[in-house]
Amino acid sequence: MSNTHLLAEGVPTRRSWTVIARRVVAVLAVALVAWVAWLWWDSRFPAIYSTVPESAAVLGHGGHSRSSDELTGDHPTRSIADLGVDPALPPDVRVTLEARSADLSNATGGVFSGYTLNGSTPGPEIRARQGDLVEVELINVNIADGTTLHWHGVDVPGAMDGVAGVTQDAVMPGESFTYRFLAEDSGTYWYHAHQVSHQQVMGGLLGPLVVEPTGEDTADIVMLLHTYPGGSRTLAGVPGQTRQEFAPGSIVRVRVINTDNGTSFVWVPGAPVRVLAIDGTDLHGPGPVQQTKIRLAAGGRADLEVTVPPDGGVRVQTAGASLILGPGEAGAPETPAPAAELDLLAYGTPAATPLAHAEVDKSYEYIVGQRPGFLDGRPGYWWTINGKMGKHVPSFSVREGDVVAMTVTNKSSEVHPMHLHGHHLLVLARDGVTSSSAPWWTDSLDVAPGESYDVVFLADNPGVWMDHCHNLPHAVEGLMTHVVYEGVTTPYLLGRDSGNEPE
Repeated sequence: MSNTHLLAEGVPTRRSWTVIARRVVAVLAVALVAWVAWLWWDSRFPAIYSTVPESAAVLGHGGHSRSSDELTGDHPTRSIADLGVDPALPPDVRVTLEARSADLSNATGGVFSGYTLNGSTPGPEIRARQGDLVEVELINVNIADGTTLHWHGVDVPGAMDGVAGVTQDAVMPGESFTYRFLAEDSGTYWYHAHQVSHQQVMGGLLGPLVVEPTGEDTADIVMLLHTYPGGSRTLAGVPGQTRQEFAPGSIVRVRVINTDNGTSFVWVPGAPVRVLAIDGTDLHGPGPVQQTKIRLAAGGRADLEVTVPPDGGVRVQTAGASLILGPGEAGAPETPAPAAELDLLAYGTPAATPLAHAEVDKSYEYIVGQRPGFLDGRPGYWWTINGKMGKHVPSFSVREGDVVAMTVTNKSSEVHPMHLHGHHLLVLARDGVTSSSAPWWTDSLDVAPGESYDVVFLADNPGVWMDHCHNLPHAVEGLMTHVVYEGVTTPYLLGRDSGNEPE
C-alpha cells in the first residue's frame, strides 16, 4: 500500500511519527528545564532572613511541624539578646583579645592567610575556677569579614554563644563585643570563631579554655591539636614533638583538645592511661587501659591521666605529633596507633543518672543523608537532615524544662561529629545497644556511616542553639539546624546582605 493511501486512511507515516516524537521530547525538555529552574529558585535563601521567622517551620512534639507563631502564642516572648548574666556582677577573670588577619607560616614552611588573637595562634589560654564570672572583650582589629567567639562546650547563656546572625551580629573591624558567663562546670573547653568559621577556625582563630575545680590543685597541661592550611599537625602551633618537664612519679592530667575538622586519636605508648573526662565532664570510675587509642571527635576533648615513670618520660601521641612529659631530655617510646579503640559505651563504672530514666517530653529523629540538588542556588551533592535540604531543614522546638530524646542516624558515607550548642547530651545507646558504662556526657559526638545513637538532654538553657556537624565544611554544605526554645526570639539576621555568616 502506498504512503498516499496510508495518509488518506489517517495512519501516521514513519516521518509523522518522528515529528510527534520530537514534539514530545521538546515538551519534556521544557518541563525538565522548568522543574530544574523551580528547584533552583526554591532553594534560594532570602537576602535577609531570621533564624526564627514568624512563620518558621519547626518540629514540635513527636516531630510534627508547627509554625513559630503557634509555638509562642501561649508563651511570653523573650529576645535572645536579654539572656545574659547580670551586668552589675563584677568579673573574676577578665581578658581582652585582639583579633587580626595576618600572613602566617605553616609547619611546612608555606605562607597562608590566617588569624591571630593577641598576636599569636592559638590564642591565649584562658583559665578560671569553677564558679568564676568570666569576662572576655573581643576587639576586631582588621578582620574584614567580621568575627565572633563561640565557647565550645560551655553552657553559656543564650546571648553569649557567639554565633553571628543568631546570638549577635558579627564584630566588624574597629568594633568590639564583651562576653560574660559563669564558669559553672569545671572541665576542658575551647573557644573559636563562629563567623565564616570554616575558614577562620582552620586559619587559627581559636584558643583553649580551662575551668579548674574549686579546692583542687592538680598538675595539668593542655594538648591542643590543630592543623593549619597547607601544614601538618601541630600541638599549640608547634609541629612534631614537644615536651614539658615533670618530675618522675608525677601524675599529670593531659587535656587534649581536637580543633580540627576530622576525627583524631590519641594513645600512650608503653604505659597505662586513664580517661578522666570527655568533653568537660568527668567519667565515673575510669580504669587504666593500655595499647588502646582514644577517639576525639572534631571539637571534642579528652582528659587523660598519665604517670611519669621513675626512669624516663611518657609520651602522649597522635598522628603527626606528640607530647613528652618527664625530666630534662628524658625519652619515651613511640608506636603506631593501636588497633584497639576505647569504647566509651562500656568504660568506667555505672552511676545513677536521673536523666537516663526520666519521662521524655519531646522525641526527635535527626537523620543525616546526602543527595544532589541546589543549596542556595548552588548545584551539588549536599547534606540533608530528615530528607530536607537548605532552607527546608526544620528546627527542633523545645520548652524550658523538657526532657528531650533524640536519635541521631547517619545514612551518609562519611563520619559526622555532631555538636549541640548550650547543652550536653547523655548517650543512652548505639545501634540499639544500651550503655553499660559510666554516664557518658558529650557535646561533640562522632556518628560513623550506618551508626545510630540514642541521646537525651535536659532543656534547661533557653535560647536558639545551633545543632550541627563540626566538620565545619559540612556545616557550610547544609548539615546544620537549630534547637529553638518556645518563646525565644532573635533580633539578629542572616542572609547574603546581613553581614552575618556563621559557617
